[in-house]
Amino acid sequence: MNPTKWIDAFRPADGPPPQTLGAFIAWGLSGSWPILALAAAASSLAGAMEAGTAYILGLVVDIAVSSGQDAFFAPANLAMIIGAVVFFVVARPLFFGLSAAMNSIVVGPNVNPLVHLRLNRWTLGQSVTFFDDDFAGRIAQKQMQTARAITDVVVEVINVVAFALASLVGSMLLLTTIDARVTAIFLLWLIAYFAMIKWFLPRVRKRSAARAGARAMVSGQIVDTITNIKTVKLFALDDHEDRATLSAMSVFRDRALEFGYLAAGFRFCLMALAGVLPVLMIGSTLYFWQSGQASTGDIVAAGAVSIRIAQMTGWVSFTLMAIYANVGEIEDGMHTLTPRTRLPDAEGAGVLHVPEGEIVLNRLGFAYGRQTGGVEDIQLTIKPGEKLGIVGASGAGKSTLVSLLLRLYSPETGQIRIDGVPIDQVTQESLRRNIGMVTQETAMFNRSARDNILYGRPDATEQEMIAAATKAEAHAFIQDLVDHKGRTGYEAHLGERGVKLSGGQRQRIALARAILKNAPILVLDEATSALDSEVEASIQTALERVMEGKTVLAIAHRLSTLSEMDRIIVMDRGRIVEEGTHEALLAKDGLYAQYWNRQSGGFIRTEAAE
Repeated sequence: MNPTKWIDAFRPADGPPPQTLGAFIAWGLSGSWPILALAAAASSLAGAMEAGTAYILGLVVDIAVSSGQDAFFAPANLAMIIGAVVFFVVARPLFFGLSAAMNSIVVGPNVNPLVHLRLNRWTLGQSVTFFDDDFAGRIAQKQMQTARAITDVVVEVINVVAFALASLVGSMLLLTTIDARVTAIFLLWLIAYFAMIKWFLPRVRKRSAARAGARAMVSGQIVDTITNIKTVKLFALDDHEDRATLSAMSVFRDRALEFGYLAAGFRFCLMALAGVLPVLMIGSTLYFWQSGQASTGDIVAAGAVSIRIAQMTGWVSFTLMAIYANVGEIEDGMHTLTPRTRLPDAEGAGVLHVPEGEIVLNRLGFAYGRQTGGVEDIQLTIKPGEKLGIVGASGAGKSTLVSLLLRLYSPETGQIRIDGVPIDQVTQESLRRNIGMVTQETAMFNRSARDNILYGRPDATEQEMIAAATKAEAHAFIQDLVDHKGRTGYEAHLGERGVKLSGGQRQRIALARAILKNAPILVLDEATSALDSEVEASIQTALERVMEGKTVLAIAHRLSTLSEMDRIIVMDRGRIVEEGTHEALLAKDGLYAQYWNRQSGGFIRTEAAE
């Protein structure tokens, strides 16, 4: 099997991410442990080579001293010489190369996508509240930061920690062959070293987490500004946004300085302690050599080991500091990404089938966890194929009603049924596949026009996609599109959120998407509000075509668009206060008639909402 595929980089996680550090890391790495253990074993073998190097150097010196200048290359020493050459030329490069290959080819390139995809899958399943409460840029930054940090921890633990531990064990075994007292001195030094590590690294971890949080806030602030750059320009508030970014960067700089002071102190103490080790090791071995209790080769071996460990101590300590810094970033990402702000499917949820399209809202209530707002005591039945208009001032509860139908939120009281099936007993995916939607804030991806339309039904044919665009009066203008890379027609990219299109063009692509989806239930949430009267008239036929045979809920401020609805409900402060046809509601001379009379250009005037 190809070694690059020993770790399945796209394997799904087993369940949700835990909210404790060790379990969270184990969740991210589950399925890769056997290969990680193999990589650690390869690194340990390479680390053991360090003690072997010192031992062979000492052995060669002892034989050279005992044999004299003329007899070193005598036949009696030939086996030792060949063994030393094989060790340095073959064994040592082989084990070091194997360790490097495991980290560079097998572990690193696979662990990062493994963790990142798991985090992304979990994040995609969060409720809309999760995304409403945070910066999009910050969430993306946390995903990348956490995946990268876990990868770095794994690679460094294998590459450095496993290597160093094997080197230390080998070194202690080597020192016991010289004198147990030398080993004891080395152990005392190790105790001082680990005590220093124990003091510094938790502080490194804490300050690293603070630095990571501040860095993510900078990213979130910048992305938020860029996402709304047109608003920034229109209000001429470049300086205001610059000050907001400056404030976030100032906090990040303070956190970075706090981390830097600690890192500098750690480095100084480390270098001081590392400098003591060769003095202790070589000095004690010289003392025992002077009394005839150690050989010349022992001095060389002890010197080689102590100098190598002193050098490695700096390498290992800086790596441990980086590991703890990464652990701090993992914790920060874990706290951001793992909260259970989710709307899970019911256990054993079925798949929704909609043969008729009847929608029943029974005593429905939802106030976003507050005392007021949202909707209250909604009792409504929408017959199969009925076209229902929904009218109300801003804050009346219209959008909340649609969000509950789509199960973006779960009702606090009451129930919604589609063809007699409670929607909380079916999968959210199957529910939303049966509901098409065109909104005022049309969602566009920075992808091709083709990709944006095919979002309605990704498996549709080219002919079906073009037919949908034609019905939506979009085919003609799409053929004239050219993006900044010279891509044309359906291959042209639309820019972030479709900024390269006019409001009417975006709306027609959204309508093409809904036509292609061909869901039995259709929601139009201010679907024509971005269009002028002429453009609206040009696609009215397409709207009528897409509504044919479907159960339709149409929210509109422009009441003229609802005059042909089978029925209209009027909402006020979360309740249905009027119901009937356009003519019946006008004859009633109630709230709907007030809206109609107050309209200017077809929109509910602001005072109607007050």
